[in-house]
Amino acid sequence: MPFAWPYQLLADAVLVAHLAVVLFVVAGLVLVVLGNRRHWPWVNAPAFRLAHLATIAVVVAEAWLGLVCPLTTLEAWLRSRAGAPVDDSRVLEHWLQALLFWDGPPWVFTAGYTLFGLAVVASWWRWPPRRRRADPSPAATPPAAGPTRARSPARPAPPAGGQW
Repeated sequence: MPFAWPYQLLADAVLVAHLAVVLFVVAGLVLVVLGNRRHWPWVNAPAFRLAHLATIAVVVAEAWLGLVCPLTTLEAWLRSRAGAPVDDSRVLEHWLQALLFWDGPPWVFTAGYTLFGLAVVASWWRWPPRRRRADPSPAATPPAAGPTRARSPARPAPPAGGQW
């Protein structure tokens, strides 16, 4: 096939993206736990935590519904368009696929993904996402509420003789 290389390159890119998603899910939970123990405020940023929860939620839903990951399907389609057998692996493909794809009964993966998803949910309960606090500088702090007393003017200086 004369134009097989773009499909092969895209299939490799999808495989790397798939690995990145897996690393985000696994490392994300590790970072949330470790970061909260070390008081790293960014690990509780709502955007990071929502993206992490949504990603594992999709994985768990796919497992429970018996769906094949769309990244796996896309990679296989690109490899077939390249004219390569789907199980034919070069060095990069071989090692990345060995990291991502294991043999086992589907229930094992469903249980594993579900337990991991529950761990992510537990991390939300233990360390809820938080927005960063506003700048605590005096210029950013609003005045205290309640009545205020007007300051009395400074006492004028005594006359030249020192007496009033």
